[in-house]
Amino acid sequence: MNAALIGYGKMGKEIEKILVERGHRVTLIVDENNEQELNPQNLKEKEVEVAIEFTTPQTAFQHIEMCLKSGVKVVCGTTGWLDHRAEAEELCRKNDGAFFYASNYSIGVNIFFQVNRRLAELMNAFPEYDVTVEETHHVQKKDAPSGTAITIAEDIVNTLDRKSGWIGQTTTAPEELEVVSVRRSVVPGTHTVTYESDADLIRIEHQAKSRKGFALGAVLAAEFLRERKGVFSMDDLLGM
Repeated sequence: MNAALIGYGKMGKEIEKILVERGHRVTLIVDENNEQELNPQNLKEKEVEVAIEFTTPQTAFQHIEMCLKSGVKVVCGTTGWLDHRAEAEELCRKNDGAFFYASNYSIGVNIFFQVNRRLAELMNAFPEYDVTVEETHHVQKKDAPSGTAITIAEDIVNTLDRKSGWIGQTTTAPEELEVVSVRRSVVPGTHTVTYESDADLIRIEHQAKSRKGFALGAVLAAEFLRERKGVFSMDDLLGM
């Protein structure tokens, strides 16, 4: 498989390493220093089949648009741009392309999503428990809350009748789900959901040890897209 890497920071370099280990070729690398190289002619000349996009909320959609209009399948891991998600999915269908988006590509995190949904279903019957979400990341992370925390929060809000929405700060309003973001120097990522009553506390947590799990998931998504067209997510990849 010939892949393009759009974004060549720590995550891009980890993805490149796994692509090569799995027998694929990286034929194009684009970052902020050579944005002009992401164009239809270059994508064609480099025979790019799938582009893996990990950049910034401000640039993600234009990268996705360029690739889909050029007939290149896209795996996107950038968060914070989802006001344009419906537009990207429609663009994919219009161009008979393939688009894969996940707020988090870690296999463990996506299992965590399933556990979070199931726990929320169980806790819906016990209103004496309040629930909060906390996420901790490195200080370079562009968005807060993280895309993963937003997915966790929205799944809780969509399940718990007593929550009408989430808010990215501390709150005492019982109908609001509190989502707190912490930024520290060197942290790959931790997400915690806590249910607490006067009697006890229940907590589920996912801690990333390195970027390798996220990078492997992105490569698996690219391999998944290779023979497919349409819009996909980690639920499709994992058969959930």
